[in-house]
Amino acid sequence: MGVDVKKSFLPLMLLLSLAACSQPPVPGDHFYRLRLAPPERPLANPRFKGTIEIDRFVADGLTAKLSIVYSTGDRPLEVKSYHYHLWTDPPVIMLRDQLVGYLRAAKVASKVVTPEMRVGADYVVIGKINRLEKVVGSPAKVAVELELSLSQRTDGKLLFLDTYRVVTVSENGTVGAAVKALNKALGKVYASFTADISKI
Repeated sequence: MGVDVKKSFLPLMLLLSLAACSQPPVPGDHFYRLRLAPPERPLANPRFKGTIEIDRFVADGLTAKLSIVYSTGDRPLEVKSYHYHLWTDPPVIMLRDQLVGYLRAAKVASKVVTPEMRVGADYVVIGKINRLEKVVGSPAKVAVELELSLSQRTDGKLLFLDTYRVVTVSENGTVGAAVKALNKALGKVYASFTADISKI
């Protein structure tokens, strides 16, 4: 007695199609940008009469990507990244651009530029991102750690070097709240850096 392949195959296809329809939809991507508040007290006169150039920052492989990075309070050495929560630009560019805007608004130098402008610079700022992450836990936090230096372009003389660390509480555990907290933390770092190099 022969088996009707078509009849036995159709119920299987129906089950597979129903299973596919019952799968939850794939989450959409969420993109975030950093927008720092301007400095509270710009300098009356530029501390540096020449031009400061700021190149893109450097960072480890995970932090340099678009995905927002997070860790947990009980496992601070383990770092992960979100699949659907992304920066609009890689942090190595985004933090550079925010520092350019901040130093311009603070009137630290006559000009603050990026290498793309191809302007002869008198000073160079180099930044390294050690941490830029959401910290999952109770309470929810964010952590920023940047190494920032200022050197003379002509002879490479190091004028300033320091590492800035800010860990601050977030409003809640969402990524959106973490981005707001990161804006505030980064603003504190840039304010401290601006104040420090203005004393040189």
